[in-house]
Amino acid sequence: MAISSSSPSSGDWSSLPSFISCRKSHKTHNLHSFFSIRWTNLRANFQVINSSSCPSPILEDQSSTNLPLIDLKFQQHQTPDAGKLNEVLCELFQDPEKEALGYEQYEKAKKVAEFRPNKSTLEHVTRLVTSCIRARKFKVVRTLLQVFKSDGDVALLALDSAMRGYNELHMYRSTMFVFEEMISAGIGPDSVCYCRIMEAYFRKGDHKKVVELFQELKSRQLDLTPLSIQIQCQSLAKLGKPLEALEIFRSVTKEGVSLDSSKIYSVLISSFASIRDVKVAEELFKEAETKKMLRDPTVFLRLITMYVEEGLLDMTLKVVKAMKGANIRVSDNICCAVVSGFSRKSTLLNAVKVFEDLILMGCEPGQVTYASVLNVYCRLGLYAKAEMVFREMEEKGFDKCVVAYSSMVVMYGKTGRPREAMRLVAKMKERGCKPNVWIYNSLMDMHGRNNNTRQVAKLWSEMKRRKVAPDKVSYTTVIGAYNKAGDFEMCLRFYNEYRIHGGVLDKAMAAMMVGVFSKSGRVDELVKLLRDMKAEGTGLDVRLYRSALNALADSGLEMQVKWLQSSFEVT
Repeated sequence: MAISSSSPSSGDWSSLPSFISCRKSHKTHNLHSFFSIRWTNLRANFQVINSSSCPSPILEDQSSTNLPLIDLKFQQHQTPDAGKLNEVLCELFQDPEKEALGYEQYEKAKKVAEFRPNKSTLEHVTRLVTSCIRARKFKVVRTLLQVFKSDGDVALLALDSAMRGYNELHMYRSTMFVFEEMISAGIGPDSVCYCRIMEAYFRKGDHKKVVELFQELKSRQLDLTPLSIQIQCQSLAKLGKPLEALEIFRSVTKEGVSLDSSKIYSVLISSFASIRDVKVAEELFKEAETKKMLRDPTVFLRLITMYVEEGLLDMTLKVVKAMKGANIRVSDNICCAVVSGFSRKSTLLNAVKVFEDLILMGCEPGQVTYASVLNVYCRLGLYAKAEMVFREMEEKGFDKCVVAYSSMVVMYGKTGRPREAMRLVAKMKERGCKPNVWIYNSLMDMHGRNNNTRQVAKLWSEMKRRKVAPDKVSYTTVIGAYNKAGDFEMCLRFYNEYRIHGGVLDKAMAAMMVGVFSKSGRVDELVKLLRDMKAEGTGLDVRLYRSALNALADSGLEMQVKWLQSSFEVT
């Protein structure tokens, strides 16, 4: 890259008053322009193209091709006074058409001994870094930063511009790299640079590093900016140190420091709610509500979760009312948290009542809330209500909720309506919703009760074909169906399959197989089952104990009877 090292002459400075772009000939006669930049140390990643009228090099990224050339035609003027150079350069930078010339003249101005670039000039120079980052010219950015690092006037501003640009693009690792380069080059970061790097680590979730950087910032006795204090408070709260964060927040607030209090209140309330400190969480909530600082729906969800876990269910409705008062939409997750909280911590009837209260308050339940209350209605035996809720879900477009379908299939099974259940599952498949193992278990259970082992076998085959893995309930259900039908061979087949796949013996499976082996006279298998139960710690209730004892006694196995009597405690 050929760059003249001679000092600026009057001919060089004559280019300042005017900037005339050339026209490149095309068949369509389109006008093109390309900004030129003249830098002494930029050799890598650029190509120099000289115009015919003056030796003004054009810098080009390697990725760019077929770029038009520019002729810079200058009029004769005298060299400006050194004191006025900043003013002239800023005028060039402010005009997009003359911006390239401004960069070129800045390099020439640096050779004037009396020239001292002011803040405005430096900001315009470093703006090139931000522009390249936004244009995704990252190779160019790296080259520029290498040049700027050796320029004491520009270095700090350029590196700060790079970190700001990378943060805007969420390229936080690049921000960290620039900060490390700054430290290794011996350039002391200012308060703004510390804010940039703290933000990068905060966004990456490294809250411990944020706290370390804040302590470093204080130790260097730099000014604490509102943003750095805010990030510190949020990081301490995330680290489970909300008391420290609250202390800092109270302290700087008394000093009159202006912070984004909405975000700090949000993270503090959430943090105290997560550790179940009801008193402090409520105080902060009321304080933020008075100042109209509650904007984050997550805060309300954390409070509701806290009240549910603490058994303060009535407070959940007060939180919902506060949301309505702040004109914040009550989401489906929040409605579901309230309903589910009452169903777990109170009674099912209270859960139904609170759902109706939410509707009266103007809340709009979504798919999750509907599925939750549908399950409550089914458990209460309010089947007409459950069907009404399900129809309402379909009308609102919530027709692909597997949980809702599962609840309805279970309900049809309890009410002895297998045909309705099969029709519902068929409709479910048509809508592109895949049945899960719960639905198959319910279908097999209702058909097993009706001794319809043919349909049970069909459903089992469908499960395998759809690659729905059977669980413990699946095996218990299908073995129970064949046991009721008296097909003990199929019972043994599914039991062996269950054990081969690592199935454990619980009381339900043990009870089923004790009955199967006792009825079919398989004493050896019964003895092995009892030994497996003993080894796995599965107990026997009175009914199972008597069934197994009678089977062994009827077979004349006195030793096994004594072993059974000494080995199991009847529960």
